[in-house]
Amino acid sequence: MHQVAVKNFSKPDQTVDLSGHGHRDTVMLDGMPVEFSEFEKGWRWSNDVKPIVGGDSCQANHLGYCIEGHLKVHMNDGTDKDINAGDVFEIPPGHDAEVIGDHKVVLVDFGKAMGDM
Repeated sequence: MHQVAVKNFSKPDQTVDLSGHGHRDTVMLDGMPVEFSEFEKGWRWSNDVKPIVGGDSCQANHLGYCIEGHLKVHMNDGTDKDINAGDVFEIPPGHDAEVIGDHKVVLVDFGKAMGDM
C-alpha cells in the first residue's frame, strides 16, 4: 500500500550553491528529485553550473513550472526558447540557459530531471 509523502523545500535533502548566482534545493520523493531553483540576475548555466558539473551543455531533461522571471534556453541546435512566469516547460538535454532582465528566475523541476543541471 502506498502512503502519502510530504516534504518541504525549507528542509531540502540537498542544497547546491550556484556560484553565488543562485541555488538549487532538492527533495526526494519516491526516489525522484523535485528541485526548487532560484537563479539571480546574471546567472547562466555555462558560467555558473558548467564549472561544477563539466560538459559542453546541460545534459538533463527538465520538466517544470516557472514561478517567477524570464529564462532564455539556448539549444545546441541553435534554437532559442523563452520561458516566463506561469509557463510549464520541458527542456531536452543539450542546452544552455540564462536569466533575462533584472529579476531572478524561480522554478520547480518535477522529477524528470536526470543527470546534471
